[in-house]
Amino acid sequence: MDNKKEQLDAIQDIRALMERSSRFLSLSGLAGIAIGVVAIIGITAAYLYMGITPSEPAYYALALNEYGEVKGPIFSFLFADFILVLIISLIVGVYFSMRKAKKQALPIWDVTAKRLLINLAIPLIAGGIYCLILLFHGHLELVVPATLIFYGFALLNASKYTINDIRYLGMLEIVIGLITSFFVGYGLLFWVVGFGVLHIVYGIVIYYKYEQ
Repeated sequence: MDNKKEQLDAIQDIRALMERSSRFLSLSGLAGIAIGVVAIIGITAAYLYMGITPSEPAYYALALNEYGEVKGPIFSFLFADFILVLIISLIVGVYFSMRKAKKQALPIWDVTAKRLLINLAIPLIAGGIYCLILLFHGHLELVVPATLIFYGFALLNASKYTINDIRYLGMLEIVIGLITSFFVGYGLLFWVVGFGVLHIVYGIVIYYKYEQ
């Protein structure tokens, strides 16, 4: 009986070792929560600057002048706002990942981390270029669903190299992006759900599942 238990323990140890070597396990639930909060603050700032409420559907129309061109000041603010949110989110994600890696004696930068970053970056870069193309052609209302969809694909693509829960977050982001495509006027509100609420929920789940 003891021999069987020892064999099972050995198999579990081998499996854990293989998982550590093939998957990036330093993603932090606290990072997800913090990123979600930062996203909500950034989108709230956009609402306040544009002087509208989430109940107003045609938010993007307020950013256009009578010629259908994007108004400079509003576009500049929105661009700066979302870039700032992105930078803060990256800093927060790296900080909490490094903290978790140090706590669990895991490497923060290795071959697996590089693969994760590459597989995450490819859809994100493609999505960023596509959003610029949409802006070039004046399809401002489709930028929000595009960001959600490409972000979801990025998470799906990267999920092979980290915890499986990322896959479900990616699928939800894609679904929300597709729904947003039918309700483009409420894009900012769906951004709150996709980048804010979902990240907070995901972070809480990850924290209690892997970090408690």
